[in-house]
Amino acid sequence: MIFVTNAEGEVTYVSPEWCAFTGRDEASGAGHGWLNSVHPEDREIAISFLSSVHAEQMEYTFRHRLRRADGSYAWVVGGAIPSFGPPGRTFLGYLGSLTEIASSGSEPFTAYGTLARFVPPPGHPATNPRSVLELVADHLLMAHGLIEQDHAREMLPVLRQALMTAGRLLARNISGADQSGRFH
Repeated sequence: MIFVTNAEGEVTYVSPEWCAFTGRDEASGAGHGWLNSVHPEDREIAISFLSSVHAEQMEYTFRHRLRRADGSYAWVVGGAIPSFGPPGRTFLGYLGSLTEIASSGSEPFTAYGTLARFVPPPGHPATNPRSVLELVADHLLMAHGLIEQDHAREMLPVLRQALMTAGRLLARNISGADQSGRFH
Protein backbone atom coordinates (compact mmCIF):
# COMPACT_ATOMS: atom_id res chain seq x y z
CA MET A 1 0.00 0.00 0.00
CA ILE A 2 1.58 3.25 -1.14
CA PHE A 3 1.04 6.68 0.43
CA VAL A 4 2.31 10.21 -0.16
CA THR A 5 2.40 13.16 2.25
CA ASN A 6 2.99 16.84 1.69
CA ALA A 7 5.48 19.04 3.58
CA GLU A 8 2.91 19.66 6.33
CA GLY A 9 2.62 15.92 7.03
CA GLU A 10 -0.84 15.55 5.53
CA VAL A 11 -1.56 12.51 3.38
CA THR A 12 -2.18 13.55 -0.22
CA TYR A 13 -2.44 10.07 -1.72
CA VAL A 14 -3.43 6.59 -0.55
CA SER A 15 -3.34 3.72 -3.01
CA PRO A 16 -6.38 1.68 -4.06
CA GLU A 17 -4.85 -1.19 -2.02
CA TRP A 18 -5.15 0.92 1.16
CA CYS A 19 -8.76 1.68 0.26
CA ALA A 20 -9.55 -2.01 -0.37
CA PHE A 21 -7.73 -3.10 2.80
CA THR A 22 -9.45 -0.55 5.08
CA GLY A 23 -12.78 -0.36 3.26
CA ARG A 24 -12.43 3.43 3.17
CA ASP A 25 -12.24 5.75 0.19
CA GLU A 26 -9.31 7.95 -0.81
CA ALA A 27 -10.90 11.10 0.58
CA SER A 28 -11.27 9.56 4.05
CA GLY A 29 -7.55 8.70 4.08
CA ALA A 30 -6.47 12.22 3.08
CA GLY A 31 -5.03 14.74 5.50
CA HIS A 32 -4.97 13.02 8.87
CA GLY A 33 -8.10 10.96 8.19
CA TRP A 34 -6.02 7.79 7.79
CA LEU A 35 -5.52 7.84 11.58
CA ASN A 36 -9.15 6.73 11.95
CA SER A 37 -8.05 3.34 10.59
CA VAL A 38 -5.24 2.94 13.14
CA HIS A 39 -6.04 0.86 16.23
CA PRO A 40 -7.12 3.19 19.08
CA GLU A 41 -4.31 1.89 21.32
CA ASP A 42 -1.73 2.72 18.62
CA ARG A 43 -3.12 6.10 17.55
CA GLU A 44 -1.36 8.31 20.14
CA ILE A 45 1.91 6.49 19.50
CA ALA A 46 1.47 7.16 15.78
CA ILE A 47 0.68 10.84 16.29
CA SER A 48 3.62 11.40 18.65
CA PHE A 49 6.13 9.45 16.57
CA LEU A 50 5.09 10.93 13.24
CA SER A 51 5.24 14.45 14.69
CA SER A 52 8.88 13.86 15.63
CA VAL A 53 9.56 12.30 12.21
CA HIS A 54 8.10 15.32 10.48
CA ALA A 55 10.31 17.66 12.53
CA GLU A 56 13.43 15.61 11.69
CA GLN A 57 12.55 15.05 8.01
CA MET A 58 14.26 11.65 8.10
CA GLU A 59 13.48 8.15 6.84
CA TYR A 60 11.42 6.11 9.25
CA THR A 61 9.82 2.76 9.95
CA PHE A 62 6.62 2.41 11.96
CA ARG A 63 4.72 -0.71 13.04
CA HIS A 64 1.08 -0.55 14.12
CA ARG A 65 -2.34 -2.15 13.75
CA LEU A 66 -4.55 -1.13 10.86
CA ARG A 67 -8.29 -1.80 10.68
CA ARG A 68 -9.39 -4.00 7.82
CA ALA A 69 -12.60 -3.51 5.89
CA ASP A 70 -14.24 -6.28 7.98
CA GLY A 71 -13.42 -4.43 11.24
CA SER A 72 -10.60 -6.74 12.36
CA TYR A 73 -7.07 -5.41 12.82
CA ALA A 74 -3.87 -6.51 11.12
CA TRP A 75 -0.29 -5.63 11.99
CA VAL A 76 1.41 -3.57 9.31
CA VAL A 77 4.87 -2.14 8.99
CA GLY A 78 5.28 1.04 7.07
CA GLY A 79 7.85 3.63 6.46
CA ALA A 80 8.80 6.42 4.18
CA ILE A 81 11.58 8.29 2.47
CA PRO A 82 11.64 12.11 2.56
CA SER A 83 11.68 14.08 -0.69
CA PHE A 84 13.53 17.35 -1.14
CA GLY A 85 13.40 19.72 -4.07
CA PRO A 86 14.38 23.19 -5.16
CA PRO A 87 15.00 25.77 -4.00
CA GLY A 88 17.71 24.79 -1.57
CA ARG A 89 16.56 21.25 -0.81
CA THR A 90 13.09 22.30 0.37
CA PHE A 91 11.31 19.48 2.21
CA LEU A 92 8.38 18.32 0.04
CA GLY A 93 6.99 15.41 2.06
CA TYR A 94 7.24 11.62 2.10
CA LEU A 95 6.70 8.67 -0.22
CA GLY A 96 6.06 5.51 1.74
CA SER A 97 4.51 2.09 1.85
CA LEU A 98 2.64 -0.18 4.26
CA THR A 99 2.79 -3.97 4.23
CA GLU A 100 0.82 -6.45 6.30
CA ILE A 101 3.08 -8.59 8.49
CA ALA A 102 2.52 -11.83 10.34
CA SER A 103 3.56 -12.54 13.90
CA SER A 104 6.47 -14.92 14.30
CA GLY A 105 4.82 -16.14 17.48
CA SER A 106 8.04 -15.71 19.46
CA GLU A 107 7.52 -12.07 20.38
CA PRO A 108 4.42 -10.05 21.15
CA PHE A 109 3.83 -7.21 18.72
CA THR A 110 3.71 -3.63 19.92
CA ALA A 111 3.40 -0.38 18.04
CA TYR A 112 6.70 1.47 17.65
CA GLY A 113 8.69 3.62 15.29
CA THR A 114 12.34 4.12 14.45
CA LEU A 115 14.14 6.93 12.70
CA ALA A 116 16.86 6.07 10.20
CA ARG A 117 16.79 3.53 7.39
CA PHE A 118 13.52 2.27 5.96
CA VAL A 119 13.73 -1.13 4.32
CA PRO A 120 10.26 -2.32 3.28
CA PRO A 121 9.42 -5.91 4.18
CA PRO A 122 8.52 -8.35 1.40
CA GLY A 123 5.11 -7.74 -0.09
CA HIS A 124 1.97 -9.44 1.14
CA PRO A 125 -0.53 -10.88 -1.40
CA ALA A 126 -3.36 -8.85 0.16
CA THR A 127 -1.57 -5.54 -0.45
CA ASN A 128 0.13 -5.92 -3.82
CA PRO A 129 0.21 -2.71 -5.92
CA ARG A 130 -2.50 -2.53 -8.57
CA SER A 131 -1.12 0.16 -10.87
CA VAL A 132 2.18 0.24 -12.70
CA LEU A 133 3.13 3.54 -11.03
CA GLU A 134 2.50 2.11 -7.55
CA LEU A 135 4.51 -0.98 -8.42
CA VAL A 136 7.37 1.25 -9.58
CA ALA A 137 7.15 3.29 -6.35
CA ASP A 138 7.19 0.09 -4.29
CA HIS A 139 10.28 -1.17 -6.10
CA LEU A 140 12.02 2.20 -5.79
CA LEU A 141 11.40 2.13 -2.03
CA MET A 142 12.84 -1.39 -1.82
CA ALA A 143 15.86 -0.37 -3.91
CA HIS A 144 16.45 2.62 -1.64
CA GLY A 145 16.49 0.35 1.40
CA LEU A 146 18.91 -2.09 -0.22
CA ILE A 147 21.31 0.31 -1.90
CA GLU A 148 23.48 0.98 1.15
CA GLN A 149 23.79 -2.74 1.85
CA ASP A 150 25.43 -3.08 -1.56
CA HIS A 151 27.72 -0.09 -1.04
CA ALA A 152 26.30 1.73 -4.05
CA ARG A 153 25.68 5.05 -2.30
CA GLU A 154 26.56 7.05 -5.39
CA MET A 155 23.18 5.91 -6.77
CA LEU A 156 21.24 7.52 -3.89
CA PRO A 157 20.78 10.99 -5.45
CA VAL A 158 19.33 9.52 -8.65
CA LEU A 159 17.14 7.10 -6.73
CA ARG A 160 15.87 9.86 -4.42
CA GLN A 161 14.99 11.97 -7.47
CA ALA A 162 13.04 9.01 -8.90
CA LEU A 163 11.24 8.57 -5.55
CA MET A 164 10.33 12.26 -5.47
CA THR A 165 8.98 12.09 -9.02
CA ALA A 166 6.96 8.94 -8.27
CA GLY A 167 5.46 10.57 -5.18
CA ARG A 168 4.56 13.70 -7.10
CA LEU A 169 2.90 11.69 -9.89
CA LEU A 170 0.92 9.57 -7.42
CA ALA A 171 -0.29 12.67 -5.55
CA ARG A 172 -1.27 14.40 -8.80
CA ASN A 173 -3.40 11.38 -9.77
CA ILE A 174 -5.63 12.30 -6.83
CA SER A 175 -5.31 16.05 -6.46
CA GLY A 176 -4.70 17.35 -9.95
CA ALA A 177 -1.60 19.19 -11.11
CA ASP A 178 -0.15 21.77 -8.76
CA GLN A 179 1.10 24.86 -10.51
CA SER A 180 3.76 25.76 -7.91
CA GLY A 181 5.83 22.61 -8.39
CA ARG A 182 6.09 22.26 -4.58
CA PHE A 183 3.25 19.78 -4.22
CA HIS A 184 4.31 16.27 -3.32
